[in-house]
Amino acid sequence: MQNWRFAIGSIMGHKMRSFLTMIGIIIGVASVVVIMALGNGMQQGVTKSFTKDQQYVALNYSPTKSNYVMGMNLMEGPAGNEGGSQEVDNEENEAPPVIQDAWAKELLKIDGVKGYYTTNGGPSATFSYQNKKADGVFITGVSQSFFQIRKYEILAGRTLLPVDYQRFSNVMMIDETVATSLFGSSAEALNKIVSVGDSNYRVIGVFKDPNAGQSMSMSSGSALMANTQVASEFHSEEISTVYVYVPEVSRVNEVGIEAAKKLTQLSGARQGEYQILNMESMLEQYKQITGTMTGVIGAIAGISLFVGGIGVMNIMLVSVTERTREIGLRKALGATRGNILTQFLIESMVLTLIGGMLGLGLAYGINALIAAVVPEDVFGGPPIVSTTAAVGSLVFSAMVGVVFGILPANKASKLDPIEALRYESVSYTHL
Repeated sequence: MQNWRFAIGSIMGHKMRSFLTMIGIIIGVASVVVIMALGNGMQQGVTKSFTKDQQYVALNYSPTKSNYVMGMNLMEGPAGNEGGSQEVDNEENEAPPVIQDAWAKELLKIDGVKGYYTTNGGPSATFSYQNKKADGVFITGVSQSFFQIRKYEILAGRTLLPVDYQRFSNVMMIDETVATSLFGSSAEALNKIVSVGDSNYRVIGVFKDPNAGQSMSMSSGSALMANTQVASEFHSEEISTVYVYVPEVSRVNEVGIEAAKKLTQLSGARQGEYQILNMESMLEQYKQITGTMTGVIGAIAGISLFVGGIGVMNIMLVSVTERTREIGLRKALGATRGNILTQFLIESMVLTLIGGMLGLGLAYGINALIAAVVPEDVFGGPPIVSTTAAVGSLVFSAMVGVVFGILPANKASKLDPIEALRYESVSYTHL
């Protein structure tokens, strides 16, 4: 207990020096914790993006077979069998089947499937209204059952009606982002004529895109049109992707694979098959990527902790020199080498521990500022300081103090009391 009093007394007796010694530790801990928090927020954002809509299972055609599950390599894109495209009976690769709506209806007979809808994709396009433009708006053609399955929030106007499909009406729905960009508000967008290339479309509704503002969303806005209209305008098939609705998330893979098998059978595909996306594989790869990035950047930030530790060691060595007479007196009064060693180790550890606590507090402040000022989609989610990171930073700070305090403490403990007293008295003589 006496050693603690001596150590804390020394720190309090040199407040400015002690604080300057802590700066390296404060910056190092704050940097590492902030980076780890950003990494955690990014991972949670990615996880949320992948899991929020997982009950809507997409069935896409692949020219290669892979047991009805499409793997995803984030560096190389979708992957089927390693052998690449296959040939059957020396025939050329077959063209993708033209999906019929009747096939999709058959999927409703599968246990676990509670609905379906189909889509076809148009290009990303520039939307114009008067002198305003919205670039990179992604157009999706949707079937009539889309809004029965996907409960999009309608901010203004209406959804697509059967008559819009039957008459190939030049109408569309736009999301809140596009509406704000072109018209200032959702209400102002209704019944306005928007130019897309050489065609004009009337805005009949504004919806809130559930994927807007997420890191996984690369679009600057989205629009919905009847899939019949998209097929007519952009010369595509009416159906390119079938989505089955599986409310029981635990059965998504099981039911999705069964639906992919069924659709493959109905299509008569010989070389290829319909597949579901392996979301777990993609999620795991994203976690690995974000984890690696966080680790590398965190390691770079951790260099400041190492530099801070060197600063602590340097100051402690100076302190030993300044306190030579004090050490000599303590030894002359009976303090053992172990007492002296413990005192200086405690002093070093307390310095770095306090620095770690201040750094942790600074990290919380920086993270709160980032969450308040920076849009959430920049990092995928708000910074999250885990309990492990918080406690680990304090433990590591204390360990830095112990490691970098060993040399000064050992030097102090080895001082000969007579030589220590004589050294100090000589110093005073010259002052």
